[in-house]
Amino acid sequence: MKGEPDFLQNVRDEVSDARQWLDRAIIIAYAVLAGLAVVVFTLLADAAFGAYQDMRSTAWWSPLIWTPAVTALVVWLVRRWAPGAAGSGVPQVLTALAPETPLDTRGRFVSLKLSFAKILAVSGGLLAGLSIGRQGPSVQVAAGVMLHARRWLSPRSGISDRELLVAGGAAGIAAAFNTPLGGIVFAIEELSRRLMERSSALMLVAIVVAGLVAVSAFGNLSYFGRVRTDGLSWWDLIGPGTVVAVACGLLGGLLARLMLASFTGMPDRFCAYRRKRPVAFAAICGFVVAVIAVISGGAAVGVGHQHTHLLLEQAANDPSAHTPLLFTGLKFIASWLSAWTGIPGGIFGPSLSLGAGVGADIAWLLDSPHGMALIALGMCGFLAAVTQTPITAMIIVMEMTDGHGMVLSLMACALVASGVSRMISRPLYSTMSALMLRSVRPADESEDSRPTEPGPYSRPGTDSAPR
Repeated sequence: MKGEPDFLQNVRDEVSDARQWLDRAIIIAYAVLAGLAVVVFTLLADAAFGAYQDMRSTAWWSPLIWTPAVTALVVWLVRRWAPGAAGSGVPQVLTALAPETPLDTRGRFVSLKLSFAKILAVSGGLLAGLSIGRQGPSVQVAAGVMLHARRWLSPRSGISDRELLVAGGAAGIAAAFNTPLGGIVFAIEELSRRLMERSSALMLVAIVVAGLVAVSAFGNLSYFGRVRTDGLSWWDLIGPGTVVAVACGLLGGLLARLMLASFTGMPDRFCAYRRKRPVAFAAICGFVVAVIAVISGGAAVGVGHQHTHLLLEQAANDPSAHTPLLFTGLKFIASWLSAWTGIPGGIFGPSLSLGAGVGADIAWLLDSPHGMALIALGMCGFLAAVTQTPITAMIIVMEMTDGHGMVLSLMACALVASGVSRMISRPLYSTMSALMLRSVRPADESEDSRPTEPGPYSRPGTDSAPR
């Protein structure tokens, strides 16, 4: 039949094209480097927070001095030397992917230099004892590493910057959470709405290689162990699960709205002071977070995975040991204030911890015997509400808890929570990215002339974001 592939000719072409094989080797090498970067990031971030915990356990009052001082220092360093490293990291990758972003300005949002700066700055935030995550920043870190491969690829490779960014971002999520499927879905749902066949292959290569690096370092285990669902049916969770989904949607949507308000700036005295004295404002927020750390015994700060493990253990062994509402409320405030400081940090980890708190609270209030399942639903619902990416949230939580028996429940919870959140807040990452795009548009293309909160893309010496 005319047009059928010539197998032998294709094999000869593959074998004879040495440059094509070199390009493939470069991609694999950079995927390994992306995975290693996330592994180093994880180890350094965990060590930094471990050092903070050791200091806090030695002197309970030390965070009241240490946290505001280190927070102010990190914010000053980032604003002075690496403004593109501020924030979560996902909006920066989205901005670099946007067609409106000129090629010569992508380095302001994603680059190898910013990857190194992001690792150090987020680790500094955890050393300060703030409530921030490292998974979202891992997207920017891995994307910056993969984008650097561009300088070594031949023009005939046909691989675009966009494909490298999507592959890097997906590999970052996969390696950070040890969830390969989560990386794939995140790339499709958030980073790239349209994936060509070649893009899909490149993304899969990056995810597999980076994931293997992470598995070699941390093992091939579910991050939060296995949520036991033996004898649990859909009908056992439909009532309590609906309450968890709605509660996560309301709280997650509120947190996203507060973070957007903090990012864009509001006409109030707090944002006015932040515009005028960003470093001093960061120190004040850091002091409040330190007070929360003292009250909660350190449980409400950091990424939050340790406390999530504790909640799951309590739900399995001693549900009565849980103190309802306290952790969730303190973690919520600490996460918002940590983001408001302007320090680099993500919201994925704190969202999972907050969702676990919501699930544990509702299990305690309803005296439900299915506490572990409700905690898993809460993690899924809160992450879906904050990011408004329900499929990604469902896949990540399913892989992190080995919750394959709860697929339908997790999916329903994610959809309900995301739907409720959309009634309260605009999408967090895409809205932040749209605001960042103002910094790369000509002045006459700006859609809004109102002043906004100075962000990492403001010109030095100005109080409003560039247009």
